[in-house]
Amino acid sequence: MAKYLAVHPVGKDFTLEAGEPLAREGKARLTTDAYWIKSWYAPEEGKLYCEWDAKDAESIREALVPGLPTEGIYEIAFIVDAEDYR
Repeated sequence: MAKYLAVHPVGKDFTLEAGEPLAREGKARLTTDAYWIKSWYAPEEGKLYCEWDAKDAESIREALVPGLPTEGIYEIAFIVDAEDYR
């Protein structure tokens, strides 16, 4: 499985309360081919960034909550962790 980043334009007034039903539905839609890891919200950008483990981008598209806007799904080539450089 590869790692992916899905970018969702949700607006600058998005709240944790608004995201909770999306998270619950999203969790229920996971498959063995697409598994949501976690998300970050950047209010200044109005975007939600979601990390996935998935077979491919299409598997993520199939697992996404219907109606959730998606700007793009990008494969992550590598991750650099600051702890690797202590």
